[in-house]
Amino acid sequence: MDSSRRYLLISPCRDEAKYLRRTLESVSAQSIPPALWVVVDDGSTDETPAILEEYERRLPYLKVVRRVDRGRRQVGPGVVDAFYAGLEAVRLEDFDYLCKLDMDLDLPVQYFELLMQRMESDPRIGTTSGKPWYVHPQSGALVPEICGDEMSVGMSKFYRVSCFKEIGGFVRQVMWDGIDCHRARMLGWIAESRDLEAIRFIHLRPMGSSEKGIWTGRLRHGFGQYFMGTSPVYYLAVAVYRLPAYPMLVGSVAMLWGYLRSALRRLPRYDDHEFRNFLRSYQHSCLRLGKANATARVNAERGWIWRANHADVEDMQNAGKAHRVGG
Repeated sequence: MDSSRRYLLISPCRDEAKYLRRTLESVSAQSIPPALWVVVDDGSTDETPAILEEYERRLPYLKVVRRVDRGRRQVGPGVVDAFYAGLEAVRLEDFDYLCKLDMDLDLPVQYFELLMQRMESDPRIGTTSGKPWYVHPQSGALVPEICGDEMSVGMSKFYRVSCFKEIGGFVRQVMWDGIDCHRARMLGWIAESRDLEAIRFIHLRPMGSSEKGIWTGRLRHGFGQYFMGTSPVYYLAVAVYRLPAYPMLVGSVAMLWGYLRSALRRLPRYDDHEFRNFLRSYQHSCLRLGKANATARVNAERGWIWRANHADVEDMQNAGKAHRVGG
């Protein structure tokens, strides 16, 4: 394996026996295997431990960390806690890339190789991913999940280790997978996902449907946006845009009620005023300019921050280009 392509996978999981084998097989078939894959069994009560034990014997890079049963599946902070239980078992400095990977995915064979190629082509890309698709519960067709190009998706967050460290890792609360990308952008990194056929993957469990169903998932999303500091005007626009998405109308109503209920209760918010001001300014630009244009503008405006902190990286890349031209 190329020494600059050492990637670490950390996979929190609980009671994933239904999907586990497909994820394990799709990672084992990767064109470039992980240097290490830490799967954190977060107190599973189904066949998950037995399946993991079987694959731990087969895959030399697979390491299973087992946690005690805490009584139920817990998304948001529970997932991040399990992720950190895996991270604490390794030396992050030994790797170039880090991926938080869910255990209900079916990945294409070149998935990680192509992500690393993309990041090698642009040193400012701090986090990236492909796009998730899923089987529609009514039509049976394979359809894309709704996720913006300006975010790496939560079930497959592929990071440069240097970027992950700079943003301070993941916040232990719902919307950790939005805060991370916005904080990366605030620091001049590029956060993205791309819908290229070669890196599309199948999400075996529809987004937001875990734990107690889609209604609860959308309520949780509303709370998460409130916690993160999302502008109410912007979130209303998002809910209107998502009205036709499954489940039609109900999903948007649940999102808005989750946000409004959190505001009425005056629940705690992410305690970083600079971040929240940056986020709302970016979201309002999205409403005025469109998300693609607003993202391109903020990436251009904040490039100087990245360059100030990574002049050595840019110098090395420019030297490499000059050498290739001269050769």
